[in-house]
Amino acid sequence: METVAWIGFSQALFAGLIIATKKGRTTADKLLSAWLILMSIEFATYGIDVRIFGPPPLLSNAFLLFNPALFLYTLSLTNQNFRLRWMQLLHLLPYIAFEGTAYLLGERQVLYAYFEPDDTLWFRILFIIAAVSSWAAYPTLSIRAVHRHRMNLMQEFSTIESYKRISWLLFVLVFYSIYWIGSLSIGIYNYFSYRSGLVPVFNYSVLLALTYIMSFYGLKQERIFKEEAENGSEKYRRSRLREDYKQRIRARLLTLFDTEKPYLDSELTISNVAAELKVPRHVLTEVLNTTMEKNFYQFVNEYRVEAVKKMLHSPKFRHLSIEAIGFDCGFNSKSTFFSVFKNMTGTTPARYQEER
Repeated sequence: METVAWIGFSQALFAGLIIATKKGRTTADKLLSAWLILMSIEFATYGIDVRIFGPPPLLSNAFLLFNPALFLYTLSLTNQNFRLRWMQLLHLLPYIAFEGTAYLLGERQVLYAYFEPDDTLWFRILFIIAAVSSWAAYPTLSIRAVHRHRMNLMQEFSTIESYKRISWLLFVLVFYSIYWIGSLSIGIYNYFSYRSGLVPVFNYSVLLALTYIMSFYGLKQERIFKEEAENGSEKYRRSRLREDYKQRIRARLLTLFDTEKPYLDSELTISNVAAELKVPRHVLTEVLNTTMEKNFYQFVNEYRVEAVKKMLHSPKFRHLSIEAIGFDCGFNSKSTFFSVFKNMTGTTPARYQEER
């Protein structure tokens, strides 16, 4: 038990300091750095408890810290307009309150006697309610935020690299949700089998694994939204735009793409196009969704695929490889090019070229 605590302390502190010095660090990086440093303190506290008091340790739950921190980190990655405010630190109050009260009461983590009637039963009942509520609420809200982000990517970007999809974070969240259900099951088993030692070791071992994962991928995670966030009125929402106005914007958009070919820029975003057309971003998004029934990703990549098809059909470009043609037409990776092309045409670029 103690070994896990001190390894966790070292890893969390080291990773927190490394991310704090990351070049071009974002709000998400700052939040993750602070979170990891707090986790190092939690690991150290657990190690000291075991050293001084011995097993079983004092009743505590590091996930009252981990859960809201994971949620805030998820929001900082997926919400372009996210700003960390002091009020959001209230999410950490349950952790501080229960951790401090456990020390004051000297409450030990003895699961088989958890519901024994005594002077501190009220504290243990409140503790289990807070722990289960935290485990149920925060991972669910985090998964919803990642899912919503992945749906919104196609409204914002013409090319979606892996760091924008944040698949690693979705995996962590799903794994974490499975874990806490398992932990609850082990706790129930411990209660009826008159055991106490298994739950703390299991919890802090998983916490250590999650610390390694968050440190590794958090350090690699790039800024998702390159542009400055627009104010709230610029968000896509239902409006009372007149149909003739939307059709004028649509015509200007089609003219821009036919003449200027902005889709050849692999880093093209809807903000770039909106700025070129001198219209708010949410207006352009609405025009795409209502007059063309497409998101930005679909609209731009249809142009790219059509450009690829013309080049594959033309003898003039026979000296170029298929991958080079894809890059020339605005795709920034072979896998994305092949995937989008097959999805839109039903065949691969190579087969399309052979058939023509």
